Amino acid sequence: MILIVTLSLSLLIWLFLLLFWGQFWRNKTNLDLCYPLTSNKQDRSGDEYPNIWVVMPVRNEAEVISDSLSSLLQQDYRGEFNIVLVDDQSTDQTTTIAKAIAQKLNCQAKLHLVIGESLPAGWKGKIWAIAQGIDYISTQNIKPDYLLLTDGDIQHDQHNLQKLVDFAQIQQLDLVSLMVLLRCQSFWEKLLIPAFVFFFEKLYPFDWVNNPQKSIAAAAGGCILIRYQTLKAVGGIAVIRDALIDDCSLAQKVKAQNYKIWLGLTSSNFSLRPYENLKSIWNMVARNAYTQLNYSVWLLGIAVIGMIILYLSSPIALFVGIFQHNMAIALFGMIIWLLMAIAYFPTIQLYRLSPWWSLSLPAIAFLYTFMTIDSARKHWLGEGEVWKGRIYQQLTEKQN
Repeated sequence: MILIVTLSLSLLIWLFLLLFWGQFWRNKTNLDLCYPLTSNKQDRSGDEYPNIWVVMPVRNEAEVISDSLSSLLQQDYRGEFNIVLVDDQSTDQTTTIAKAIAQKLNCQAKLHLVIGESLPAGWKGKIWAIAQGIDYISTQNIKPDYLLLTDGDIQHDQHNLQKLVDFAQIQQLDLVSLMVLLRCQSFWEKLLIPAFVFFFEKLYPFDWVNNPQKSIAAAAGGCILIRYQTLKAVGGIAVIRDALIDDCSLAQKVKAQNYKIWLGLTSSNFSLRPYENLKSIWNMVARNAYTQLNYSVWLLGIAVIGMIILYLSSPIALFVGIFQHNMAIALFGMIIWLLMAIAYFPTIQLYRLSPWWSLSLPAIAFLYTFMTIDSARKHWLGEGEVWKGRIYQQLTEKQN
């Protein structure tokens, strides 16, 4: 009876998610589909296009900075744009490589290098780096129309900046953000990375994020275009100085003041960050998972129970039913598992993987559940949140 009740609850939840939860699973909110390049031709001179400044915080990005920076310097944007690269105290050759790339492409005038200062108390490293980049822009007596906030591991399509700006202007948006394609090459990346995007979309249905009538807000930090005046109006980047999940926090600040935001997928911009083993993905998820639960033990318990009911009960029922020759239970479990696979299939398609991967959600959910528990464990032990080798909690306590 317990298993039947659990399965019934799981079935109802999946039907609700598929039919009434913002159509999150369909992956239709894609900039490449919403605004194809062929419709992006306007008769304007370069001087009539907005002035864009790109702020790219980097820390130990020597392995990927060549590709990411090159993709920005070679944008075909028809207006004026400049790039502020803020080196957040890298210990590798990030800065040297960046200078060499700019020189090789004859784009030295477009690249502005800022050497980051020590992290002050109360700030997270990435936000502090972005703040220094914005401060540099203000010292140039320049008021850009838009800022593009991006990471040092993102490879941008040649037309990305043009499409972002045109889309923002046509739709009268104050913030446009793209969830870029994450690297998906190793076994562990294929198993766990598409699911990371799936869970994010389930948590923040993009259609609801983009609906001004809904309070839910989110963004993807790898690619955020925001109006300069809008950022100033919400209090500047300092309003999220202590946010670990900075992208969603910024989107929430912007939308809360009735500015229009848009979040979508892209099939033409990529993350270069490799996650070649389970440990690297585990650490990436564990860094933010307990933060998403607002450090609440109760929410952690609900999340764990929810994951068991939603993702694990159906395969358990299938195997129990087969073992006990109870075909009704086995069929019940199989139907729910198939609904789960149907929901996951569009994300598998986005990453161009075999359809068989859509059946892997139970195993994925099992691992993500333990990652979330481990995230809570690290918090309880005072290990702090880590970004590029910097433990913020311990650093802040030491400075205080």
